[in-house]
Amino acid sequence: MRCDLHVHSIHSGMCEVPGLRRVCRESYSAPNDVYASLRRRGMDLVTLTDHDSIEGAESLRRFGRFFMSEEVTCRMPSGTQAHVGVYDISERQHIEIQRRRNDLPALLAYLGEQRLFFSVNHLFSGLTGRRTDEDFDWFESMFPAYETRNGHMMPGHNRSAEEAARRLGKVAVGGSDSHALASAGSAYTEVPGARTKAEFLRGLRAGRGIVGGEHGGYAKLTRDVFDIAGSMMRHNSWTALLLPLAPAIPLYTLAVMLHEYGFARRWSVLAGRRERGRPRPARVREPKPRFRFVEALAWR
Repeated sequence: MRCDLHVHSIHSGMCEVPGLRRVCRESYSAPNDVYASLRRRGMDLVTLTDHDSIEGAESLRRFGRFFMSEEVTCRMPSGTQAHVGVYDISERQHIEIQRRRNDLPALLAYLGEQRLFFSVNHLFSGLTGRRTDEDFDWFESMFPAYETRNGHMMPGHNRSAEEAARRLGKVAVGGSDSHALASAGSAYTEVPGARTKAEFLRGLRAGRGIVGGEHGGYAKLTRDVFDIAGSMMRHNSWTALLLPLAPAIPLYTLAVMLHEYGFARRWSVLAGRRERGRPRPARVREPKPRFRFVEALAWR
């Protein structure tokens, strides 16, 4: 059985891009459209992992192949943020998770008490802001799974996450991280031999999952950002005033890719050094955007 374990809908809230937080959503995909797209693209099971929300589940409950999940925006003890995928939850569990998401030890204790399966998503990404050495102490010691195939991360990022998961004995999960329908189901997790949702989830916990599908890239990200921008203008006609800014979208996505390249290279090296017990700097600074585009494309 296959399932895209990282997919968003219109219920993922407003985007985090400065200047657009009041006018543009993270996604405009309707839950029913997401479900239909995923089934059409070969997903045997369907879940939504909206940001800190399960509202999208309301219209999908009637489908036996659906289960409820969410992507939790969690505050680390260092003050940074991380995105944590929590799978097959109930409404009550969602409420309790949200109560604890700014207190990582309390959240981890609750997830363990409820025997919920969870993963840290886009491990080496700068999408959630800065990162610290202490964050990786928590990831390495307390998280059972790493997302090793994210459909919007570059191949090098996914390879680094996969290598870290293998070294540390973590369960590997994969998902498209789709915010636009065109990318839904482009990456997934497969549990061979599973015939039901329960068997799929048991196999996932046991480490029998196999990640598959596409990596991310500049063209894919740019396409999806154009898609989201078009949806924003269809939903709020006055935002068509922003249309003259559309030619800047490829430059914006290029800047995002370059930042992601530098961030992932820096932290994947440091994480490997930590695991080998080598001396590491007392302070780690964020990478400066001095990486060349040719180098970024070569990291595939």
